Amino acid sequence: MENVFTIVSSVLLGRAHRGPLAPGYWLLLLEIAMELTSAILLLFLVMDPIGNVPVFMSYLKDVKEERRAWIVARESIFAFVILLAFLCFGPSLMSLLAIGRESLYISGGVLLFLIAVGMIFPNASHLGSHADPKTENEPFIVPLAVPLIAGPSTMAMIMIFRSGPEPFRLWLFALFVAWVLTATILMFAPWLSRLLGQRGLRACERLMGMVLTVVAVQMLLDGIRLFLHSKP
Repeated sequence: MENVFTIVSSVLLGRAHRGPLAPGYWLLLLEIAMELTSAILLLFLVMDPIGNVPVFMSYLKDVKEERRAWIVARESIFAFVILLAFLCFGPSLMSLLAIGRESLYISGGVLLFLIAVGMIFPNASHLGSHADPKTENEPFIVPLAVPLIAGPSTMAMIMIFRSGPEPFRLWLFALFVAWVLTATILMFAPWLSRLLGQRGLRACERLMGMVLTVVAVQMLLDGIRLFLHSKP
């Protein structure tokens, strides 16, 4: 088991480690695990796969049943590629636009709060995710990949992650796990829709929205604190 932890930590941190793990290294592993769990959970909540189940069902209701799984898989891959591009080029974009960490935290917190309000009160539009579906043709990239999976809030979160000192591969792993969980839930959207029903799905979405509200407020406070500390 220790060898497994050594390999995983070396891959995520980009360091080679030989010999038995020192006590300080175990603390580092625990910190990595907590950071990863937090990032995966936040990305998963922002992608909101459970809240998107009825929306996906609406857009795919006139598509042949044997093609639905393929369309969900295709749109999920498109969304991952778009998010991966933001993960790779986010820091360069921030430098080009002269965007500071405090601006990212404050804008991300506001955006998350709006998303959370839309999840708690579904009648309020949250960034177009409940737009009326047009089913003359099967959807392509818009609106399933963007903005339902790779929405502006998810892109903002990725840029916030990349603004920190942690290695790229750490956030890549977090993004991949959150994406796999989201894609899996959306692949089973018809089954979940039958199992939970509209009320069950709405209750789950509201619960996720309440969690996101707390995260949004904390992010706003962190941004304000960073701004105040940056003042001379």
